[in-house]
Amino acid sequence: MPIPDSLAPFHALLGDGGVLTAPDATARYTLDHRALMQGETQAVLRPRTVEEVQAVVRLAAAEGFGLVPQGGNTGYVGGATPEAGRRQLVVSLERMTRIRAVDPLNFSLACDAGTILAEAQAAAAAHDLLLPLSLGSEGSCRLGGNLGTNAGGLQVLRYGMTRDLVLGLEAVLPDGSLFSDMGHLRKNNIGYDLKQMFVGAEGTLGIVTGVVLKLWPAQGYRATAWLHLTAHAPIPEIAAFLRRETSDLISTFELISGASLALVAEMRGAATGLAAGPGGAVLIELSASSRHIPLDDVLMAALEALMARGWLADAVLAQSEAQRRAMWTVRETIPEGEKRAGGSVKHDISVPVSALGAFLARGGAIVARAMPGVRLSFYGHVGDGNIHYNLVVPEGRDRLAFTREVEAGIAHELYAAAIELGGSFSAEYGIGRFKRDLLRRYADPARLALIDTVKRSLDPDGLMNAGAMTASR
Repeated sequence: MPIPDSLAPFHALLGDGGVLTAPDATARYTLDHRALMQGETQAVLRPRTVEEVQAVVRLAAAEGFGLVPQGGNTGYVGGATPEAGRRQLVVSLERMTRIRAVDPLNFSLACDAGTILAEAQAAAAAHDLLLPLSLGSEGSCRLGGNLGTNAGGLQVLRYGMTRDLVLGLEAVLPDGSLFSDMGHLRKNNIGYDLKQMFVGAEGTLGIVTGVVLKLWPAQGYRATAWLHLTAHAPIPEIAAFLRRETSDLISTFELISGASLALVAEMRGAATGLAAGPGGAVLIELSASSRHIPLDDVLMAALEALMARGWLADAVLAQSEAQRRAMWTVRETIPEGEKRAGGSVKHDISVPVSALGAFLARGGAIVARAMPGVRLSFYGHVGDGNIHYNLVVPEGRDRLAFTREVEAGIAHELYAAAIELGGSFSAEYGIGRFKRDLLRRYADPARLALIDTVKRSLDPDGLMNAGAMTASR
């Protein structure tokens, strides 16, 4: 397909394969991951080096194009989808996948931002080290997107969000200049920590091209258990007790409702081999780098104490890696189970861990009153206060129409309940294009003013991902 004259300078810069214009080649870059938004772009640009990214940014400004940085396009809020009518080009970093350096003694890893998360994990593992960022999409998401959304995932309880893992960062600014702070230092107090501005900014302040991440010793030893909760089992108290009794060796504490478990069984057409108690189930895992820590004994003693308190109906300890993997497979296929059942409207909510019980009670009452009969699937990383509170699309209903109905109505009641308890409407997915109105509705005015000030200061012409986070720029 011939390159239009307006895109010829980009083709001259990036060469064959560096500029995609054919509709069949660009289609996967313009549809968001959840198929809620069909975007539009004249081209997808695929630079190979930091210098090419800088040149792309300068060319775009000169030619009057906006830019939408894109990693693996696995986000849930449309943050990497170019909007129709904005004359935006997608900048994909999928050809920038270099592992720049692994420092085993400093426990750090430097990568291009286009590196797939699983490949970064493997680079660390090759040195008997752990990159603890762990997501269901880790086989396809890329580090630049993880940084842009401040991704959370399965091990935030122990290791923190993406932001907490960043030692250094490199980004191309809207004027084409390079901000480079790719240090491997854990202590470096030299004023504002500017690199953190780009974490969670969703590509609105620049294009992240490189990152230095913290590593840990590989966790070669694990104890994993599936817990059956009794009715009204106090989840916050259970989580706090287990953290204390295991010397905070817990890496994951995942709540799984009975309804979510049933969706997995329906998808498989057979029982999962696991059950939930009246209060749901919890998947818990302890991990350590030393064989001298008796993880199974520590976990068993803690679970026996919980049973004595009447909080657990039963507990199953994984006796092999295969059994452990089977437990995790059930947890990780809940989103697919929701999709097979017709799809779901997702609410990415967080509250203080101490308020989890109150939110579940309030949320359940809201759904029962406003949408009786609608299946409620909730699960998530509740050890850090994050719960995915999803409404399954009823059989026979159009998914997009049902989504609009929920988002215009009951969603605001759920968000209000979370915020009243000290929580947030966006725990780990970010704002993107789907939640920008929620940001304006619920965020503190001082926060909004600062967001606008920073955006206008770094990107006065609105070159970078206009429409993400804020509608105007």
